[in-house]
Amino acid sequence: MIVAHRGASGHAPENTMAAFKKAIELEADYIELDVQLSKDQELVVIHDLNVARTTNSNGDVRELTSRQLKGLDAGSWFHQKFSGEKIPTLKEVFEECRGKIGLLIEIKNPHLYPNIIEKLAIELKKYKLHCPQNDELIVQSFDFKLLQKFHKLVPDVPLGLLVKYQVQGVSNIQLKEWAKLVHYINPNKALVTKKLVKRIHAHHIKVFPYTVKSKKSIKLLMAAKVDGIVTDYPDFFIK
Repeated sequence: MIVAHRGASGHAPENTMAAFKKAIELEADYIELDVQLSKDQELVVIHDLNVARTTNSNGDVRELTSRQLKGLDAGSWFHQKFSGEKIPTLKEVFEECRGKIGLLIEIKNPHLYPNIIEKLAIELKKYKLHCPQNDELIVQSFDFKLLQKFHKLVPDVPLGLLVKYQVQGVSNIQLKEWAKLVHYINPNKALVTKKLVKRIHAHHIKVFPYTVKSKKSIKLLMAAKVDGIVTDYPDFFIK
């Protein structure tokens, strides 16, 4: 599986419709995107806590209304030809992309948004994505306990656990616990070895490592028999 990281973010500004449309054009299997909550409780698609890096303004996402966020330029920082690109709402992404490409949704900074999983569950039900078919949607987080709570709200949604790089690697005890809940373990690519992938597969869990920016890394991960690769450049693959 080819997962376009924040859309085809090597070619267009991350987490914008331009990046998502480019990922569809390049025939990626999924787009990976990040959700947070605006001040007026709208699910918006942006990675950072603060808008400074990817827009022409400053301020924390949670302190700005969806209307204020919509007024920002989220494209010029990447290239002038993307001037005027907006921060999309999750609703807009569903309306534009559903049925055209799979969606891998990461819940960002849940400690700042106590009701974000309830909001996300409502949106999934509204768009009939709470019973996804053919793995058209996956929800992921670094927070295993959060995923446990989310599962109780929408038990049919496939879940992915993001795993940061850690020197000690991943233990069998951890894998056994995670396997009770998640369908995907998505580790930092630096963690991936053939042995780890084999151990994960023994629990009937798929592996989508992140984030790949070179063809060399892709070859190494494919040799380790991962199930998918999260990349800024979906066109590095020839389908």
